[in-house]
Amino acid sequence: MSEKRDYYEVLGVERSVDERTLKRAFRKLAQQYHPDVNRDAEAENRFKEINEAYQVLSDPQKRSLYDRFGHAGLGGAGGFSDFNQGFGDLGSIFEEFFTGFGGVGRSARRAPRRGADLRVDISLSFEDAAFGAQREIDVPRMEACDRCNGSGAEPGTSPERCPTCGGSGEVQRRQQSPLFGAIVTATTCPTCHGEGEVVSSACIQCSGRKQMQVTRKIKVNVPAGVNEGTRIRLAGEGEAGALGGPRGNLYVVISVEEHPLFVRDEFDIHLELPISITQATLGASVDIPTLEGETERLDIPAGTQTGKSFRKLGMGIPRLQRSGRGDLIVTVRLLTPTNLTDEQEILFRQLAASLGDEVHEPRRGFFDRILRPD
Repeated sequence: MSEKRDYYEVLGVERSVDERTLKRAFRKLAQQYHPDVNRDAEAENRFKEINEAYQVLSDPQKRSLYDRFGHAGLGGAGGFSDFNQGFGDLGSIFEEFFTGFGGVGRSARRAPRRGADLRVDISLSFEDAAFGAQREIDVPRMEACDRCNGSGAEPGTSPERCPTCGGSGEVQRRQQSPLFGAIVTATTCPTCHGEGEVVSSACIQCSGRKQMQVTRKIKVNVPAGVNEGTRIRLAGEGEAGALGGPRGNLYVVISVEEHPLFVRDEFDIHLELPISITQATLGASVDIPTLEGETERLDIPAGTQTGKSFRKLGMGIPRLQRSGRGDLIVTVRLLTPTNLTDEQEILFRQLAASLGDEVHEPRRGFFDRILRPD
């Protein structure tokens, strides 16, 4: 036969524990190992052990004997001969615990409930996302019925107390258990569905549902610097709450159209600039486009290679909810000339010869081969 565990160890408390802490520890463990809640095979034995420990330590006289003599001081190693003796205090504890078990207690069920959040997607041009904009959007949402003011009853009448639950919103069932006394369980009232009130004459506009769907036009101020996937929260613009609860929020999710010239990278923007071989070789000063729709001068030094990047500070995207802007990064790409005239081809061949470059011989046509055979 296994040795009985120390009662303080069973309840997980110190030997100097006060009455209030002891009771709190017992209730926590009882909730965890109650056989109607915990289906583990050892739960019932564990629950009996917890109950036995509490019966001893909650009784000043028994606790004094136990502290002096241990289990022997309580009448031998067997402990209690009657497990249910002295169970009166536990009955009130379990009644308090099981009423509302599982989140269906009266205070939780009758409490105001916050309305649901809503989402609306909008599309912005590249420029509007960069510099900000204002949009007006249509938002379908549930609101309190304006005919009955959210009561669900036809004007001139009022909701009445539920006859099934008496206005509590719940119905209780009391059971007597030979193991741990009276247990009270509570469930949502099937008549009023937990609201405590019923309507005998329903509002003809909302059919007694207290809410109805309406479409509202809401202005959205889009800040400068938003990007693809940015969410804007409009507090209190979601669904109406229940039982006087607050509204939910409205989330506006941004999508951004592509730009024909610029590519965004965080708050920088990239521009690919085609330049000719002469501009790259000899250098040039060219006009480049900007987000504002104007042009900016860019100096290209002589000998610039294709793929070279130039940075224009502070000409990118405004930083979202911060000061300053990103940069404009211009990357040059060399354009190879095509469809040269005979004169241009001769000049390029002369340049190639002076640079020591090997090039293909000029192609000879059919009549050139007849007139000047090899």
